[in-house]
Amino acid sequence: MARIAGVEIPANKRVVISLMYIYGVGKTLSRKVLKEANIDESIRVKNLNEDQLGRINNIIDKHFVVEGALRRQIGQNIQRLKDIGSYRGLRHRKGLPVRGQRTRTNARTRKGPRKTVAGKKMSLAKT
Repeated sequence: MARIAGVEIPANKRVVISLMYIYGVGKTLSRKVLKEANIDESIRVKNLNEDQLGRINNIIDKHFVVEGALRRQIGQNIQRLKDIGSYRGLRHRKGLPVRGQRTRTNARTRKGPRKTVAGKKMSLAKT
């Protein structure tokens, strides 16, 4: 297995797919990196030599924010929204959908499992 940006990427997959195992690298960014490094997309990671791995690593390190630094940056952005008290920050703080989705139904991912509230009991005075 090759190590790029601190991540062990799978050796048996194509390079364009293996690079996507790095947090912050998707298919488009993976293709850009390989094009800049002059490496064919269809080649397998196990067939790359040290020079090619070094070129990929240098390009990712110099031009892109990935892995821990990206996670930290995203966390800081969310914390900033919470600190300034923006609407999005309040939604993050409450654990509700941030981007305008409805919450009456279909917000279970953000809200978590349903919390059942007991219904009102019928009064016995109706006789």
